[in-house]
Amino acid sequence: MKLNGAFTALVTPFRDGKVDEEAYREFIEWQIQEGIDGLVPCGTTGEATTLSHEEHELVIRICIDQAKKRVPVIAGAGSNSTREAVALTRTAKQAGADAVLLVTPHYNKPSQEGLYQHFKTIAAEVSIPAVAYNVPGRTGISLAPATLARIYKDIPEVIGVKEATANLTQISDILELCGDEFILLSGDDFTVLPTLAVGGNGVISVVSNIIPRDMHDLCAAHAAGNMKKAQELHYRMQPICRACFLESNPVPVKAALGMIGTCAPEPRMPLVPLLPENREKLQKTLREYGFNV
Repeated sequence: MKLNGAFTALVTPFRDGKVDEEAYREFIEWQIQEGIDGLVPCGTTGEATTLSHEEHELVIRICIDQAKKRVPVIAGAGSNSTREAVALTRTAKQAGADAVLLVTPHYNKPSQEGLYQHFKTIAAEVSIPAVAYNVPGRTGISLAPATLARIYKDIPEVIGVKEATANLTQISDILELCGDEFILLSGDDFTVLPTLAVGGNGVISVVSNIIPRDMHDLCAAHAAGNMKKAQELHYRMQPICRACFLESNPVPVKAALGMIGTCAPEPRMPLVPLLPENREKLQKTLREYGFNV
C-alpha cells in the first residue's frame, strides 16, 4: 500500500457532549469534494483519548461508511496499553479500515525494546497495514530511527510512520535507514514541504480540516515538480498553521471550523474553548486568508 499526499487528521464533532454524526458525515463529504487524499479518524485531532470504546468504533465506522473507498482511511487505534491497542486495531480492521495509526504508548515511557515489542505484539494479533505515530511532545517518548528501521525490517504490517517531531534530521535519518519504499508522513503542518523535499510521502494534517484543497494542492504541486507553486502554498498556509496551534490541538482548529460554519466548536473536557484573546487572533488570521468570519 502506498499512502501519498494530504491526509486530514479529522476532528470529531460533538454537540451537547455527544458525537454529532450528521455533522461528521457532512464534514467528511466536504473533505473528499475538496480533493483530500485520505482521512484519519480517531487521532490526536479527533480527541481519541476522550472517546469511549463505543464512540471510538462509531467514529471509525461512520468515516469508513461515508468515504466508501473513495479515499483511504487510516483509523487511529493506538493506546498506552498494548492490550487495548490490539483490541482497537481489531475493531478498525473489522470496520474495514485501509490501515491503522498506532501512536507510541503515552505516559508509560517504555524503552526502545518495549516500543519494538509493542508493535510486534499488535501485528502478531491483528494483521493490517499500520503507520506508527511518533509524537514525543504528546507521549513523552520518541521512537528512534534505528528502532523504527528494526520494526520495518521485522514486522511487515508496519509500512510507515507519521513523524510529528518537526525534526528534519530525524526525518532524514529515518528515510536513510528505511529506504525508498517506507512511507513517511509529516505530522507537523509547518514542515510538510521540507519533509517532501527530503523524500517524504505527504502529511497527516491538522490545518487541512480548514483548508483541505490548499494542503492537497501543495503535495500535488511538489509531486508534479512544480516547486514554485508548492513554495507559494507553503508560505500562504504558515499563518493558518501558527493560528491552529495558539492553544493545544484541536481547540483552535475546532474554533475555526465553528467560525466558518462547518461544525460546532465544542471540545471535550479537559480541553476547553479557545481563550477570547486567542479567538480574536484566530479570527483575524482567517479573515486575512480570505474567510468571511
